[in-house]
Amino acid sequence: MNIGIIGLGDMGCIYAKSFVKAGYRVYGCDLPHRRETLEAELGPFGIEILEDGKEVSRISDVIFYSVEAERIAEVLSQYGPHTKYGAIVAGQTSVKHPEIEAFEKYLPKDSHIITCHSLHGPGFDPKGQKMIVIPHRTTKEAYQRMTDILSSLGSILNEIPDYHEHDKIVADTQAVTHMGFESMGTAWKEAGFFPWENASYLGGIDNVKILITLRIFSYKAHIYGGLAILNPYARHQIKRYAESESELFKLMIKEEADTFRKRLYKARDFIFGQNHKPLMLDEKVMQEFSLSVGSENRKPNSHLSLLSMVDAWYHLGINPYDNLICQTPPFRLRLGIAEYLFKNEDLLEESIETALFDKTIRGDDLEFHSAVREWSSIIGYGDMEGYKQHFEQVKTFFAGRLEHGRAQSAEMIRKLEIE
Repeated sequence: MNIGIIGLGDMGCIYAKSFVKAGYRVYGCDLPHRRETLEAELGPFGIEILEDGKEVSRISDVIFYSVEAERIAEVLSQYGPHTKYGAIVAGQTSVKHPEIEAFEKYLPKDSHIITCHSLHGPGFDPKGQKMIVIPHRTTKEAYQRMTDILSSLGSILNEIPDYHEHDKIVADTQAVTHMGFESMGTAWKEAGFFPWENASYLGGIDNVKILITLRIFSYKAHIYGGLAILNPYARHQIKRYAESESELFKLMIKEEADTFRKRLYKARDFIFGQNHKPLMLDEKVMQEFSLSVGSENRKPNSHLSLLSMVDAWYHLGINPYDNLICQTPPFRLRLGIAEYLFKNEDLLEESIETALFDKTIRGDDLEFHSAVREWSSIIGYGDMEGYKQHFEQVKTFFAGRLEHGRAQSAEMIRKLEIE
């Protein structure tokens, strides 16, 4: 059984090594200028680097396209027609609409389309990680072969039969989740301070916010841009998040306490009053991961980002616990800290009172409000270049702490047992 991987970036290399370890012959390719580097890196593992995707496609029984979502059609147009007769073809992008469209357009009719989505970043081995499998065009026999191959990696497989349903869930678990953390990073940049140096961001919830924000900005902008802009369901959900944040912010500055409180408690009862297994994040573990070196006492925080997310879920009619089938560590953590806040009535009341009446954090909330509007507009316009530029500006601001933040966030994820 020959496995081919077209696109040997971070994820492609991880999977190439993992398939070799599982006993398969692996062939791969990437851009021509990277061939020598990849031969030096992957050759010792027995992975053969070929000239291009045509060569990989001709000899591979299973082919994985591990390229950016925005380039999937371009790459398929070059290499798809050369696919070996009866081969199984999959993609590793997180948004399946452009991928499936390209597969249907450029692959031979005899190809089996069984695509997948690894719910982890390049810092993790596939073993023990969750993977979504989507059987789009296949036979029972080919599907069994594919699931056997993927299971050999030690991944935990979950099937979603329809790529539309996958993209709806991913719009929540990834696109809106990332945009929320990106807005926090932008707000801190525009306010001109690092949050771990501010007494309003010293609690366990804020430690999670800070580390996941640093984790996201430690990776590449195109990953998140593709998720947000190319997923047809993401723009709708991001727009609703921005609307929820704006409406709540208006109630805050007008100090309409009764309306504000009733609205949030209605959302709380809808999301957290249903019959589901709580995540129950450990406060002691969250407290361990502070980047602060000071001894200031914690100041209350409005947690506007979390209030807005729960309000948006309510207005979208989404039960986020149902979306855990496509969970990623940032999404599960975000749901976990929202649950922690909304199921602790004293903490929720502190957040509400702070949002309404504490002017010392109002400036931070204004920056967050502006950041949400900016990100929502960029995504709404489909401005990929603008997205990348906006992302890189914030990344530069946090540059000195990104690697440390990624390492700390990975350790926090392991300690909270949510990999």
